[in-house]
Amino acid sequence: MDIYLIRHTNTAAEPGLCYGHSDIGLADSFADEAQDLHDKLPEFDAGCKVFSSPLTRCLELAKTFSEAVTTDERLKELHFGDWEGRRFDDIDADAVQNWTNDFVKAAPPNGENFEDLYLRAGGFWQDLATVKAEQVLVITHAGVIRALLARALNMPLANSFQLRIDAGSVHKLRHSVDFTYVDYINL
Repeated sequence: MDIYLIRHTNTAAEPGLCYGHSDIGLADSFADEAQDLHDKLPEFDAGCKVFSSPLTRCLELAKTFSEAVTTDERLKELHFGDWEGRRFDDIDADAVQNWTNDFVKAAPPNGENFEDLYLRAGGFWQDLATVKAEQVLVITHAGVIRALLARALNMPLANSFQLRIDAGSVHKLRHSVDFTYVDYINL
């Protein structure tokens, strides 16, 4: 199975806004960015399955690939809890520093840590392995893509943030019964 992990295109969020689970719209450049993304990808066969985070910034992109999109809550970005919708500059600097020092185990107040996201995304991955398809597209967020790549590469979670995951990027995996190969990252 060829698995294409695709990050949503640029959003309309102001720089510095904390918006993991918040439903933020897409930038005005969406149509051009979506076309650029399609140009990077091969033609997909009729049996290609498309999965998406239910958040607008992913679902709108997913619909450009197929009318038959399966949404999955496990594909949502990290939940920032009380920090959702706030500017990082407006959050207590010590609290943000404590979180960034140990984001794998530490969570924003009433939010989740990266290990929680990893486990959530891992449940999706286990279910994905049972899908009968030769090609699968997963339209999601940077955090989920990092978690899935960390899982495929057996990488320590903290190291996954060394992977660059640009808006509108593609990451291709090839999954067989007992092994997952990474064909490319951040195309």
